[in-house]
Amino acid sequence: MDTLLHPRWIVTVDAQDRILGDHSLLIRKGRIADIQPTSALRGKLAGVKEMDLPQHALLPGLINAHTHAAMTLLRGLADDLPLMEWLNEHIWPAERRWVNADFVRDGTRHAVAEMVRGGITCFNDMYFFPDITGHTAAEAGMRAVVGLIVIDFPSAWAAGPDEYLEKGLKVHETFRGHHLIRTAFAPHAPYTVSDGPLSRIRTLSDELEIPVHIHVHETDDEIRDGLDRHNRRPMERLDGLGLLSPSLLGVHMTHLTDEEIERYADSGAHTVHCPESNLKLASGFCPVQRLLDIGVNVALGTDGASSNNDLDLFAEMRTAALLAKAVAGNAAALPAKQALRMATINGAKALGLDQELGSLETDKSADLIAVDLGGIETQPLYHPESQLVYAGGRDQVRHVWVAGKPLLHDGRLTTLDEAEVIAASGQWAERIAGTKTN
Repeated sequence: MDTLLHPRWIVTVDAQDRILGDHSLLIRKGRIADIQPTSALRGKLAGVKEMDLPQHALLPGLINAHTHAAMTLLRGLADDLPLMEWLNEHIWPAERRWVNADFVRDGTRHAVAEMVRGGITCFNDMYFFPDITGHTAAEAGMRAVVGLIVIDFPSAWAAGPDEYLEKGLKVHETFRGHHLIRTAFAPHAPYTVSDGPLSRIRTLSDELEIPVHIHVHETDDEIRDGLDRHNRRPMERLDGLGLLSPSLLGVHMTHLTDEEIERYADSGAHTVHCPESNLKLASGFCPVQRLLDIGVNVALGTDGASSNNDLDLFAEMRTAALLAKAVAGNAAALPAKQALRMATINGAKALGLDQELGSLETDKSADLIAVDLGGIETQPLYHPESQLVYAGGRDQVRHVWVAGKPLLHDGRLTTLDEAEVIAASGQWAERIAGTKTN
């Protein structure tokens, strides 16, 4: 059924960053069919369901540009540790013991439920069994870009780089033309993927015209490893392999020289900033404002719930804005409007989906959320975008639509059973905790 929404504000995140008061938005056949003054639309369209949202801001669905969705089942398993100790001594052993198709299905269902409740309508994932991630997201009506993961060492998904790529290409074919699911190559990191597979990924990315999603320059350890093993910093190595291009999404980017920032901007590559994960793992500080100033498109991600420990993009917006000011030494750095763009249209651009998602404009897909700003926490209200970033929270998301389909109605999930999701995750926790040794 066509739906006509009457919010208090429409936060368009269009090229002019317009915020429209007393306007209404029409959803027809899963797309944004019209945005006009409420007086021009209310009660004037036959066969349309009308919904009043008198205290709400309507805005584009948030885009989580870097996740490991299934790792939600490892939330809180190993906290307060530096990245390499966290990975080598805790996360990778747990994954070797537990990761299989069922783990990925249940973990992804939990992640999707959490993200929908927090206003996220699209996520860009990197994990094993990407076919399961894609099918699970699609069943819930969620939009996703599933990563065709590649790593040098074996896992339950594949024995080595050749099999990762072979199976990844089959996943790409499975979802070719899907209305909700896209694919991207997802080599894990420069320190876990050798030159041969990276070169093949560059060639295949060009042929298939899909992005490459990789952790890069996340820690000092990674930089030292690159110099020790390859006599080059990781970004220089990626550049030499032809991977610095508009197809690249470099995640974290916390250790950059002036020359690297300039080269990255020249390449047209995108950055995905994960501020809370970077802080928790003491990985470093991404120079977000410097990247933006030089023309780099910067998107926003949560990372996985095992290192964050949530999938809350409202919290990431606020942390990103505050941290950028401290890093730049400038209170005007990363203003609220820019933080909101990082969580919406910038993510869409990074994924090559900006003609379809990321802003509220006619003919785009109706991926949108309604946030209640009428509560005591967000009143009085002078600037909706400031309240969304600095005072709002995911608990204020009341409605979520993806391609016009409601996934959250008045705070309740419509396509997933919350009790079932929690029960399944609890069963995994009992099994994993029973084998934990420290």
